[in-house]
Amino acid sequence: MSDVPQGAHVTDAPAAAPPTLRAERAAERHRAAPAAVRVAGGRWQDDVRAVTMVWRRELIRFSRNRLRIVTSLVQPVLFLFVLGTGLGSLMGRSLGTGAGNFRMFMFPGVVAMTVLFTAIFSSVSIVWDREFGFLREMLVAPVRRGALVVGKCAGGATVATLQAIIMLALAGLVDVPYSPSLMLTLIGEMLLAAVAITALGTALASRISQIESFQVVMQFVVLPLFFLSGALFPLRALPTWLAVLTKFDPLAYIVDPMRRAVFEHVRTTPQIRALFAGGVTWNGWRVPIGVELGLTALIGAALLGIAIYAFGRSD
Repeated sequence: MSDVPQGAHVTDAPAAAPPTLRAERAAERHRAAPAAVRVAGGRWQDDVRAVTMVWRRELIRFSRNRLRIVTSLVQPVLFLFVLGTGLGSLMGRSLGTGAGNFRMFMFPGVVAMTVLFTAIFSSVSIVWDREFGFLREMLVAPVRRGALVVGKCAGGATVATLQAIIMLALAGLVDVPYSPSLMLTLIGEMLLAAVAITALGTALASRISQIESFQVVMQFVVLPLFFLSGALFPLRALPTWLAVLTKFDPLAYIVDPMRRAVFEHVRTTPQIRALFAGGVTWNGWRVPIGVELGLTALIGAALLGIAIYAFGRSD
């Protein structure tokens, strides 16, 4: 006789799970697969993104500082119209040339000066970032440090070129024509010089920790580069010691092509052209424009490599 009470229902199925447990099992079955996790860094896409972001940061900083845009143009304007007029008057009385001719001669040098000062002083932000701790955050980013240097040089070169383009707007005041071919040629040469000079400033700033020291070093570098480039005086009939120094000035090999481009688009006498468009010579051989631009590009590439190496060893 069975022990099961009469009327009871017998089943072999297990007891039903509690409602809470059933809900958890259903949620687990429908739960989405976890997203794949990728560690950033090591890919060229990451380096390109880092270059773009650093470049954009330099442009944003430049566009928001309108006082810097205006004040950085004061010195070139003073050199061109005050110093140029005074020296042109002196040369006019001694050589029979007008002040306008000398301002035309100085115009490429003043444009190069704008590129020089803007490009090399744009590197001061590296020292500022080091003092305020932002540089350390950039250095720990999962990208190559060389990408940061390339972005910095690209941004500084772009800012310097834009600043010099503003100076090109004054070309008509010194009888330099607004020829599209001339303007494009000058912009290309300015950009080439800006990259090399920004790389030089970046290499120096990567080893300097105080803003005061950076300003002293920059003055020690900038002034010789400017005065030995032939921006303010012709490179012909110089004393031997001065002529030798000008040949070792990288900026001289960018001022001369810019000056040649200007004098190819203006009308002047052969005497004025021979006096003011002498150019850089090596033992009596006038260096061609292609050699000058190629040498500038080579110097820029070398300085960029030095900047990447110096930045990689910085703290």
